[in-house]
Amino acid sequence: MSLNKVAIVTGAAGGIGEAIVLGLGAKGVKVLGTGRNAAKLQALKDKLGASMAFEFCAADITDADAPAKIVAAAVSAFGRLDILVNNAGSFNFGPVHATTDEMLDEVFSISLRAPFRLCREALGHMGAGSSIVFIGSTWGLYGTPGGGAYSTVKAGQIGLMQTMAAEYGPRGVRSNYIAPTVVRTEMTDSFWDLDFFRRTNHEMTPLPRECTVEDVANMVAFLCSDEAAMINGQTIAVDGGISTTRYLAPEAVGAVRG
Repeated sequence: MSLNKVAIVTGAAGGIGEAIVLGLGAKGVKVLGTGRNAAKLQALKDKLGASMAFEFCAADITDADAPAKIVAAAVSAFGRLDILVNNAGSFNFGPVHATTDEMLDEVFSISLRAPFRLCREALGHMGAGSSIVFIGSTWGLYGTPGGGAYSTVKAGQIGLMQTMAAEYGPRGVRSNYIAPTVVRTEMTDSFWDLDFFRRTNHEMTPLPRECTVEDVANMVAFLCSDEAAMINGQTIAVDGGISTTRYLAPEAVGAVRG
């Protein structure tokens, strides 16, 4: 990957976002991280030190001026823009009948409207060899009880990505979507070992391991690299096979119902 490439990563301070920053930095990419918490972004900058070129712009991506502010910060800091990773999102989910207008507006605003507006702003600075990546979810690939607005916007991101792949591919700007299975982070740790979650996640995943933030970050780094120059308009699941198989672990197949 070219050492001259510059990336914006949203939701950069923690979890998958931080791993993406580190993964791109390891490839020599200069990164502008953004998020709402300036203290966390500063802590990340302090942690990285001189290991990579990292600056940050604290912003609420739903604000009217956020896209212009974020893109301007990246261009001001590093002189160009080649990569946009739309990672920030809302984890607010529930069944349709229990989804209030407030929940719906929050999820749409953070996970679909904000990425759309940020893409629109970034495109004016992106030329041949640039890459836009959406961090979505397997919940955008198949029906999931309780998915509600969350699943809706994740599927909507795929539509946006495919449209942009067709619209801007001719000028060399690639767009792709990564669909991770549920990744263990601070956000998901509270239910990770619950019996229900193990039944609906671990016991339905063929690979006998958890998906990590590094797994997602590695795919981002690949898709943004020159080695992925012919990959455009694709949805790539990082999920151990849960979205494409009917696997059940032996202990689930052999379980005795009460």
